[in-house]
Amino acid sequence: MLAERTIDPLGRGIHLSKDLAKVLKIVDASGLPYCLTPFGTCIEGDWDQVMELVKRCHTLAKSFSHHVMTSIQIEDEEGAKNKLEENVAAVERLAGHKLSRLAHKVAEVEV
Repeated sequence: MLAERTIDPLGRGIHLSKDLAKVLKIVDASGLPYCLTPFGTCIEGDWDQVMELVKRCHTLAKSFSHHVMTSIQIEDEEGAKNKLEENVAAVERLAGHKLSRLAHKVAEVEV
């Protein structure tokens, strides 16, 4: 299962990086494959693993904000594996080339 999770601690201003970094520590420590995006985090695992992780992230966000909005989008395809990479790779195969990703742009800037 692949889930995209977005957590918005409301009432904390417009710069949420410090709060979200705390939440990402939980995701990173979970051992589940994940990908941070500019708008959320994609997490791959079975239903119970992912839902427990989302719950832990939401609970932590509630510890520093009295009003938290958590959104979850789920792709649940029986037998599917490695959806974090395969979903993008499938589109790239059809496009006939690698598509732009932030990691590529960062690498180009660092060179």
